[in-house]
Amino acid sequence: MRALAHCDDVIVVNDGSTDSTAEILHSISGIEIVLLKSNSGKGAALKHGFEHALRLGFAYAITLDSDGQHFPEDIPALLDANIRQPDALIVGSRRFGDAQRTAGSRFANSFSNFWFAVQTLRRLPDTQTGYRLYPLKKLHGLSLLTSRYEAELELLVFAAWHGVKIRPVEVNVYYPPIEERVSHFRPGADFARISVLNTALCVLAIVYALPLALWRGAGSLIFTCFSLFVYLFGTLGVIMPFSLVYVPLCRLRGEKPWRLNSLLHWFGRLVTRLLGLFGVKVTVRDRHSHDFSKPSVLICNHQSHLDLMVLLSLTPKIIFLTNDWVWKSPFFGYFIRHAGYYPVSEGIDALTPKLKELTDSGYSVCVFPEGTRSSDGEIMRFHKGAFHLSAALGLPVTPMVLYGANRVLPKGTWWMHRWPICLEICDSIETSDLGEFGATEREICKSMRRFYKEKYENLCNELDREA
Repeated sequence: MRALAHCDDVIVVNDGSTDSTAEILHSISGIEIVLLKSNSGKGAALKHGFEHALRLGFAYAITLDSDGQHFPEDIPALLDANIRQPDALIVGSRRFGDAQRTAGSRFANSFSNFWFAVQTLRRLPDTQTGYRLYPLKKLHGLSLLTSRYEAELELLVFAAWHGVKIRPVEVNVYYPPIEERVSHFRPGADFARISVLNTALCVLAIVYALPLALWRGAGSLIFTCFSLFVYLFGTLGVIMPFSLVYVPLCRLRGEKPWRLNSLLHWFGRLVTRLLGLFGVKVTVRDRHSHDFSKPSVLICNHQSHLDLMVLLSLTPKIIFLTNDWVWKSPFFGYFIRHAGYYPVSEGIDALTPKLKELTDSGYSVCVFPEGTRSSDGEIMRFHKGAFHLSAALGLPVTPMVLYGANRVLPKGTWWMHRWPICLEICDSIETSDLGEFGATEREICKSMRRFYKEKYENLCNELDREA
């Protein structure tokens, strides 16, 4: 009942109970019951529960023991961790504090932690906790699970072997007085069985996990090296030489070097298509069918260096406001400057006349309202420059919400990962309608950030389960 206060969907696995448990469960509304006719053990109960959750379409499952040890009030802590890292397996690390634990319980936990570290080269403070949040589509080894309680260690080991992130979160725990506890643990038989299991897992760590890790690492290395090659070849081998020849010719003719923008558009499309070859599917959702024939102020959340490639692939009629280091870069600053990009540091008021010339020629201006990349995808505070620019130029604002780029290329690293990228283009907002978001630019910023957070959360809820 306490779990229902924090979660609308509760699945209870009745593992062959012989008392009045079945009748009590059927008297509770709002729960799903999975009935096992005979007692099959915790491993079997978990397997049937996960399979039932997958059939119902769930992407995640939180497991709690039914002996009252876990506090359902800690569910929000696991959910918060899931929001920050939706691809991770969240492990509830118990705060033992002054809890009365038997010597066998302490030894079993230390024993399990030790073998987990040996088998995965990772450390966890509590590998025996049953309080966890599982990303169901990242579960491995379900068909190999043993039927008893050591199945929880197997799930952790297989997840680690397949590269799933495992993150501990502290949770509370309740232990009744020792004289009131009921334990089905058989020290001799159970430790013998666990020892056999750990021996088998150690062998598998050598013959299965190690080759798998090398294969996965080699794939990521090839992906990263190929992406870096494409970037360097595209910028230094194609775009830069073309710019060095094309820009002076345009100056002689008294023309603007607009073909640079078409070249950048081509490069953006090339990069997004090549990403698909390595399992990074890039999709654009545009329910309002924008053709970008009319200029607007495009705003987008900023996650990764890949953001630019995704946005460039939309249209050649787009220019960006950049940071100083991009505008002055010795590698690509030359063609960035001649493509009509400007540094934000000049100030919106000083930039407005220059941007007016571009928008009069049909170009949209793209601004990242956060000003910098987010390390974890969270929508950070919005600055008011984009909305000030919209008012100054008399252009509508077109919100675009980006998902997944920070998972493919996280901030602060060049190591590439496989994860879907999705860009959702929302309906344009006319300057006169921005007042619905607030009376001042500061209020508009706050309201627009809330709008983005809701859109981004919806994308995460939908796409995290498909990744």
